[in-house]
Amino acid sequence: MDSCVTLAEAALRHEPCALHFSYGQRTQARELRAFHAICDHFDVLRRLTASQPALREVGGSALTDPSIAVPMQEPSAAAVEASGTPGARAAEIPVTYVPFRNAQILSLAVAWAEALGAESVHMGAVEEDSSGYPDCREQFFHAFAAAVDVGTKPESHIGIVTPLIHMTKAQIVRRGAELGAPFHLTWSCYTEEEAACGECESCRLRLRGFQTAGVKDPIPYRMR
Repeated sequence: MDSCVTLAEAALRHEPCALHFSYGQRTQARELRAFHAICDHFDVLRRLTASQPALREVGGSALTDPSIAVPMQEPSAAAVEASGTPGARAAEIPVTYVPFRNAQILSLAVAWAEALGAESVHMGAVEEDSSGYPDCREQFFHAFAAAVDVGTKPESHIGIVTPLIHMTKAQIVRRGAELGAPFHLTWSCYTEEEAACGECESCRLRLRGFQTAGVKDPIPYRMR
């Protein structure tokens, strides 16, 4: 959902190319279907589909290791209070965090951008209303951008753009609705590929965002 709205934002000012990154996640086939459907909607012609199956071997995440259960309960009140943000966890990184995943996605995106002669990489990362992942923080993207400046050709000047970084899910839904983002083509569930579970953390954040925004979520759910 966040990536879809980010693409809608980018398409206002650029002719975007789109990257899909599979890393052995439970719903990678469904996410790939969503990627192509969203690209078709925006008439994105240049697409790169890539995979890093080693992340499944690395493990350490409920999204890539089937022996680790995906949590189906709300974060603790203490964690929410500590973070100051509903749905976020400050004291504990959730088991759905995939170790340093965003750095690998960005590395590939920057490499492709440099080869294309593109001026920026856009990513739908959200810090304030996400799951508390450390590689979704604005500080991380600033640090990565500094590495890009040092590690690419002097003439490249590739910016890292995170237009949603300080938005809540409700604000993202409202902005997506303004832009005509095809929410019916998006997928957020951590566990299911036909009807979303409605119980995992990603589903709960999504449902809460649509409810707060006063917009109907158009995807099917197993439990509503």
